[in-house]
Amino acid sequence: MTYPLQALRTFVEVGQRGSIKAAAQALHVTPGAVSQQIRLLEDRLGVVLLERERLGMRLTAAGASFHPKLLNAFLQIDQAVHALEAAKGGKSLTVSTVASFAASWLVPRLGRFKQLHPDIEVRVEATSELVDLRRDRVDMALRHGLGDYPGLDVRPLMAPVLIPVASPAFMQNQQAEIREARNCLNYPLLHDSDRADWSLWLKAHGVDDDARAERGNTFEDDFLLIRAAEAGQGLALVPEAYAQDEIAAGRLVQVLDKPWPARFAYYAVTRPGAAERSEVRAFLDWIVEEAAL
Repeated sequence: MTYPLQALRTFVEVGQRGSIKAAAQALHVTPGAVSQQIRLLEDRLGVVLLERERLGMRLTAAGASFHPKLLNAFLQIDQAVHALEAAKGGKSLTVSTVASFAASWLVPRLGRFKQLHPDIEVRVEATSELVDLRRDRVDMALRHGLGDYPGLDVRPLMAPVLIPVASPAFMQNQQAEIREARNCLNYPLLHDSDRADWSLWLKAHGVDDDARAERGNTFEDDFLLIRAAEAGQGLALVPEAYAQDEIAAGRLVQVLDKPWPARFAYYAVTRPGAAERSEVRAFLDWIVEEAAL
């Protein structure tokens, strides 16, 4: 039987810190994502590894027996990888980010970095899985959040502007026009996993709290959210930079000219001292400049 590596890694972090929230901060994900990974591992193993107590989480007897062995295994993997990379030589770095940011923003620009630094190989990991910069083979994470990443070096990149979009066919089939923000409540709304953007966008444009703002399908990733809007499933609030190509190609239309800066911004996150490596420093300097264009 195989076991999910990321769930094992998550268990190690929770066991070390004694807190779902602290582990989530270390892994740069939500507490809900950490809890999901722990449930997945416990279901697969058929044993309870962690118990909730008043001030956090504690290892059960089974968890306390399992945790040190697993921690040591991950440390050995990390040491072996670093030794191999040191022996291999050459300049390369691994960048982790979510698929939507990689496809819509990062990858189309990588050619410019390669022209400036032809000797540096860049590996992009487009994933929404948990990433631990201290142990995973990742040199830099491009993360969407509030910029609170304790113990890591953080550089702000950009704060995306959200715009409401839909497919042209969807809008043609609607009887009423969208003339102001409150009109959006009459249509199916598509959400990201937080389900917060529509409520905040409406409030920013003078619309009082309304239960309809929280109704509708949810999607884990902006890329999926855009695909759902293209398929005519409703209105979506998406980063303007992600929707530019779709709007230019006629696959989406901006239904209202009311952009709004999202709560979350994009950040480049590295381990302390990682930028001392010339390839990491070169990529960090380049991506900060790109984000400013």
